Amino acid sequence: MLTNTAITQLSLYDMAQAIHNQTLSATQIMEACLARIAEREPKVRAWQCINPDAALEQAHQMDRLPIKGILHGLPIGIKDTIETRNFPTERGSSIYANQTTPWDAASVTLIQRAGGIILGKTVTTEFAYFRPGPTANPHNLAHTPGGSSSGSAAAVADYMIPAALGTQTAGSLIRPASYCGVVGYKPTFGDFSLCGVRPVSSSLDTLGVITRTVHDAALMRAVLLNQPFHPLKEERSLPSRIAFCHTPSWLEADSYTRAQLEKTALNLASGNTQVSLIELPTICDDMVSVQKTIMAYEAAQNLSFEYDYHKTQLSPQICELIEDGMLISHEDYLFALATVQKAREQMALFFEKWDAILAPAAPGEAPLGLQATGDPIFSRMWNMLGLPCLTIPAFQGPQNLPIGIQVIGAQGEDEHLLQIALGIEKKLNK
Repeated sequence: MLTNTAITQLSLYDMAQAIHNQTLSATQIMEACLARIAEREPKVRAWQCINPDAALEQAHQMDRLPIKGILHGLPIGIKDTIETRNFPTERGSSIYANQTTPWDAASVTLIQRAGGIILGKTVTTEFAYFRPGPTANPHNLAHTPGGSSSGSAAAVADYMIPAALGTQTAGSLIRPASYCGVVGYKPTFGDFSLCGVRPVSSSLDTLGVITRTVHDAALMRAVLLNQPFHPLKEERSLPSRIAFCHTPSWLEADSYTRAQLEKTALNLASGNTQVSLIELPTICDDMVSVQKTIMAYEAAQNLSFEYDYHKTQLSPQICELIEDGMLISHEDYLFALATVQKAREQMALFFEKWDAILAPAAPGEAPLGLQATGDPIFSRMWNMLGLPCLTIPAFQGPQNLPIGIQVIGAQGEDEHLLQIALGIEKKLNK
């Protein structure tokens, strides 16, 4: 019989298989996760709110019912920017303290349709921007877990739950996944419904998932698309053409991370797999500044109520974003959107030659301190382009903290990207 520790360390897919094969019950899995949370939550502080009794009762009920779906009886965490009727949605702000909605977000409903149990809401930053919550990095509590999907990344990394929802507008899935040593998956822009997610920047906001394996990310993708899950095929997992890209922000990464990324790229080249150092179209050089322009302009509109009526409850960080956005003209905003469209067209041609791009996920290890969440510099461009991205844990830094690599695919080619990422994950784990 598996111990609680062994149960919590199972992947989401293995937990699902255990329930389907009746080698584990939903109650056993929930009890193991709750025991882990009871042990670690006082230190990690990944949860904004949680209801252990209700979750355990739901697990008991699931054990008495026929299998409902691929997530039957499995505990899932929900980032606290995503609306839930049974838990408050506070968005990391005192403005919405204890506020509930009479509905669930579409993503939450789809998880429940697949049999998943919503264990609670994970900590986020204020309006998914830069002011951090209390969450600590489970690998070293003195370091940030990243933002804004901080609680989701920390809870999955610390074996409290097998999967959680997050969102990304700049780097809020990719960066915390890298810092916490888990898989962060941001799909092609628009793939997952944002119904029930308060917008910050409507041209950028993207729902995604945090898991511990690429296979689990693929499973969650099927759930959020309301499609049957077909396991990834390992024999087709490694592509033939990977473009290793420094990106225009290469020097923002520390020297250790740059060296290890180059070493990792070389190690991935074997057999019929080609890994080549490439340069992106020159239009991509402007994507970080373009992303900042569009994000600020749209945030100034989407957060206008909070700014006008609750400004004293807003942080200096979010006020600065809103005020910067107010200074951007509509003409400059339209020019930025047009620039993005041109870049997307050029990247579509780029992906005719390459299966995927390998790039940094973050500047390095998670920074010391909980007062900031780190720099999203290595995600802004890819998120702006609407491309699907994954962080895969790759190596340890000088302070023994995780550092991930980012794999980027062509727009709309998420299934191919996941297959590629599985092959990379397998090679990294050898």
